[in-house]
Amino acid sequence: MVMENLNGINHGSGNKGESYVLLCRYAAQAFGDGYNPQVFSDGYGTQVVSGARDAQVVDDVYKAICLYTYCRAQRRSLPQWVTGAVMSKTGIVPKVATRLTAKDHWEHVMCRVSAFRLNYSVQPGLYAVGEAGDNSEVLVTANYKYSFDLLRQSLDGLSAWILVLDTGGINVWCAAGKGTFGTDELVRRIEEARLSELVTHRHVIVPQLGAPGVKGYAVQSATGFSVLFGPVYARDVVSYIKNGYQATRQMRTVNFTFIDRLILTPMEIIPAIKKYFIFSLFILVFFGLGPTGIIFNNAIHRGLPFLLLGAASIIAGALLSPILLPYVPFRSFAAKGWVVGLVVVHGCVHLISQLVHMDKFLLAASYVFFPMASSFFTLQFTGSTTFTGLSGVKKELKYAIIFYVVMSAITLVALIIYKVNIWRF
Repeated sequence: MVMENLNGINHGSGNKGESYVLLCRYAAQAFGDGYNPQVFSDGYGTQVVSGARDAQVVDDVYKAICLYTYCRAQRRSLPQWVTGAVMSKTGIVPKVATRLTAKDHWEHVMCRVSAFRLNYSVQPGLYAVGEAGDNSEVLVTANYKYSFDLLRQSLDGLSAWILVLDTGGINVWCAAGKGTFGTDELVRRIEEARLSELVTHRHVIVPQLGAPGVKGYAVQSATGFSVLFGPVYARDVVSYIKNGYQATRQMRTVNFTFIDRLILTPMEIIPAIKKYFIFSLFILVFFGLGPTGIIFNNAIHRGLPFLLLGAASIIAGALLSPILLPYVPFRSFAAKGWVVGLVVVHGCVHLISQLVHMDKFLLAASYVFFPMASSFFTLQFTGSTTFTGLSGVKKELKYAIIFYVVMSAITLVALIIYKVNIWRF
């Protein structure tokens, strides 16, 4: 009840000093006189002296005051997912919920469909789950809140410590590839959290997908803590621990099913749609432009086939190619996107040709540009898959960029020839 009162105070818009006074008054009301005098201090000189009739009330109020003190020291408000505090050997540690709220789930959806994920992070540092103590496991994750949420959700019923590294709000896998989820950061956080004083064991559990960035021997040499590489998915962490830190083959396997790929496609489709609006404006101006100015009817009538093909290239490259990824030939994502794009564009051109006549130069431009656009959109998907590595992506980009520049130049030449012929006659 005390914690609920604290949450109500902290999530309000009142003055922090006044909020603390209210909390202290609430604590004083919960205590009686004549039983085991206790002193509570906020670190700023304010004290509440009282005796307690109920040991549980003492503990509850003490944690509430500790947590409020923590938030004041950090100069930030209390997040909804922080539900209490643990007074550890090394200081006050915020305690987090293991059950996600509707707000958490909605934020996860926003991460999939918008740039919301770019600023979706938690404060790096140490957090507690359950009644974490000196023998509790230490699980390492990134400060991308989606990753953090999946981990804390998987720990329901378990008491543990969560050590959050500063990865700039990037998930474990990507951050490991960039080096922000790495050896130096892990060593720094272990030392800052004073894990050697906090727990009696000498190991931390790091996600398997963080392995590219972490050198276990270097961490152990610097801190005395060995690194255990846990399962791929956070949902398997509890089973991994109960199994004596032994991972099954399934725990070590990265699945990338049809549903997994489908869920990720909005992350590519939405940025592609934004580019489509710029493309549409260019097409309407290009086809509408004549010797006497811009003619609206020409812009619509002549530009519509290109607008449709542009939309088709987005569907091919940002939706169909990712969904069909394992079944499309070639290892190269650029090549996969080009193949799917060519098939889709050919089908669309065939349908459009039944309705309107397409100039041979426009036809050539269509077959050159739109499969290339599909290829470009598919190439963006490399960062979302388990099919690629950093070195492979860099190598592919080197050749793909040359291909895109050449294809764009050929398209531009074809469009210029088309426009000159139109104006001449």
